Amino acid sequence: MAVLPDLLPTSESVAADPAPADFTELLEGAYALGEMIKRSALADDYVYWKRQVEQDPEAGRLKVQLAKAKERFEECERFGRFHPDYNEALDRVYAVQAELDRLESVRRYKIAESGLDQLLYEISSTLASAVSDSVKVPDPVRGEASGGCGSGGACSCGGGGCG
Repeated sequence: MAVLPDLLPTSESVAADPAPADFTELLEGAYALGEMIKRSALADDYVYWKRQVEQDPEAGRLKVQLAKAKERFEECERFGRFHPDYNEALDRVYAVQAELDRLESVRRYKIAESGLDQLLYEISSTLASAVSDSVKVPDPVRGEASGGCGSGGACSCGGGGCG
């Protein structure tokens, strides 16, 4: 990753200066990294397509329909799958969501969001593994932490979660 080498210390610099980093230094590095991410092409693309979705009248109309469909489904869901309108309400949510996903602005926004998520995941993984192999990092695909005891990895920490 081209972003990280400038901000993270190298093994040579750590060996030359074994003193622990000051908290202020760490925060400054984090803010600098955040600024670099905000100026990246991925972030620009994300912001551009987010605005396009916000300005798209069809997307706005469908978002209102989707909110109403979800609200109706939640009403049915309170009574379980045996509610007479449960399947109809669920099908309506899926139909409106599919219609929304067919809009170019929404499709492009989701692609941009996924790219930015992947960048943030890679940066988080790089930072976490620089600290320890057992540090957990949220996985954007599965929505859960990866690495460490909770993931079934072999961290040897004795926490009981590893095989």
